[in-house]
Amino acid sequence: MTLRAMVLHLHLCDPSSWQARPMPRIGLLLVAIAGCTSSPPAMNQDSGPATHHDAAATPGLDTGPVVTPDSGAATSCTGFLSATGQATYYDFADGSGACGFPAQTSGELLVAAMNMPMFDGANVCGMCAHVTGPMGEVTVRVVDLCPECPSGNLDLSPAAFMHISPLSAGRVPITWQEVPCDVSGPLVYHFKDGSNAYWTAIQIRNHRHRIASVEAQVGGTWTPIQRLDYNYFVDATGLGPGPYALRVTDIHGHVVEDMAVPGGLDNADASSAGQLAACQ
Repeated sequence: MTLRAMVLHLHLCDPSSWQARPMPRIGLLLVAIAGCTSSPPAMNQDSGPATHHDAAATPGLDTGPVVTPDSGAATSCTGFLSATGQATYYDFADGSGACGFPAQTSGELLVAAMNMPMFDGANVCGMCAHVTGPMGEVTVRVVDLCPECPSGNLDLSPAAFMHISPLSAGRVPITWQEVPCDVSGPLVYHFKDGSNAYWTAIQIRNHRHRIASVEAQVGGTWTPIQRLDYNYFVDATGLGPGPYALRVTDIHGHVVEDMAVPGGLDNADASSAGQLAACQ
């Protein structure tokens, strides 16, 4: 059985705004304390990653498309991850977790938690892996972290595990290979709750390939935004009121540029007008 811990978000600027949400794993207490900003509104807290397994998130509001994408031409893709290891499964998988994605509410739940050595500071979040096991194959999306899993191992949702073995096996040998995700529609920019002109956190969703970088155009220059280990690209001083010019690059060098992403979004989505190019 799994014990639940709590993550407490403590706002030094406003102690009355404490929030709590459930998290898994034994006796773990993570405290994230947000600093104050001299410019209103107050900065959001950095909540950090949810250690395995899940931290629920809420889908944002779709604000419609933005303009001027540049997805580039299809290229010959290299650098895909692959490994040999073992697969286990976790009963409370729901599509959320350390990667900060929202829980899946429809369709077959085919997701996985990545082992700690290969999680790589959330750089694998949202990637897809084709898993081959003793009795079948399945493609899963990485949404969570498995701290206790050795390198090469994946912790699967029960639905995914049943594609490669009966649940009664519990643990089985696998090989897996990173593959492009079968996505439809454009990239999505999700702005974290608490985002504002003075503290801006953006997560990329619905991406075909692993994300290498996100940049914002500041004063005519593309400036990298730091990716934190809970899978948000965070500018601690904020990107201003918007609209924003954003550039997303995947591990293969494919680029999407959006020159008019709406500002002022808080726990909400803005759709890109482009998607990362497919591989040849």
